[in-house]
Amino acid sequence: MHSIIIFSGVLLGFFAGVLGGSLSLGQEIPALFGVFLDVVTPVFLLVLIGYFIGPRLQLEARTLSRISYFVFVPAFAFNIIGTAQVDLSLMLRMVGATIGLQLGVALLGWLGGKVLRRSPEQTAAFIMIAVFGNVGNFGLSLIEFRFGPESRLPATVFFLAIMMSSFIICVGVANWTRSGGLSATLEVFKTPALVALVPALLFQVLDVPVPLFAQRMTGLLAQAMVPVMLVTLGVQLSEVRQIEIDFNVWVATGLRLLGGPLIAFLLMPLFGLEGLESASGILQAAMPAAVLVSIIALEYNLMPSFVTTTVLVSTLMSVITLTVLLSVVQA
Repeated sequence: MHSIIIFSGVLLGFFAGVLGGSLSLGQEIPALFGVFLDVVTPVFLLVLIGYFIGPRLQLEARTLSRISYFVFVPAFAFNIIGTAQVDLSLMLRMVGATIGLQLGVALLGWLGGKVLRRSPEQTAAFIMIAVFGNVGNFGLSLIEFRFGPESRLPATVFFLAIMMSSFIICVGVANWTRSGGLSATLEVFKTPALVALVPALLFQVLDVPVPLFAQRMTGLLAQAMVPVMLVTLGVQLSEVRQIEIDFNVWVATGLRLLGGPLIAFLLMPLFGLEGLESASGILQAAMPAAVLVSIIALEYNLMPSFVTTTVLVSTLMSVITLTVLLSVVQA
């Protein structure tokens, strides 16, 4: 109930801001509203469907997320990478930009904790939220809605690179904070989506076409990924019980929604990325915090209530930030 009230308030504030600034925005209002209606609204409506039907149908977010994690996402990654005409040097530049981005936002999270004199646990939570964006549920669908099917490849490359680096950083920071070993960090290399990359890249390197039956099978599974993940996000948010929004939540939300795209905007030219690749990278860096980061926080008992609340708040506030950014960033 609290999340519905917050969400309604965000939407009302958004429309009030647009209407109140009509004299100064002029011709930009129709474009901004068009992006909100045609690009952002379909994504959030699927999340809301999951939020409402989850408790009523007694759906379990864990079951839905596991089938996405182990089946739909690997199929999507294999289908996109394995069947695309990939410029390997361009892909490496996108991966390099991602590494720079992730190190930059991690440093930003660490500085936020140090400047505010927060505890090591709070600082670690800042870092985890800053690096782990919802590049799957939100990123892939929003970017494709905005720029069309041709954006799938760069958006997927950034998705995989951000996912892999986020797991490494988050698990490493969690282990470091809890004085544990770093052996668990190696588990990231067993991520199904990354495992699926091995045969996909092999087809690319050998310049051998993916068999038609494999293309069609993975293609069908890939089509299910985005809608299932968005509905799953809604189900996961419906399971949030404790919501305590304080200053730290707003700081973490700002790091994720504002710090990420700002650093990405500065990095893209340095790696020679422009057009669709640059736009995809900037937008993926602007996504709200991923639900997966709350799972890691729960696993390591690293302020799980704070992290989950920030996931919810950043998701709702991204209605505004993503609408503006999607209107401004051009491919």
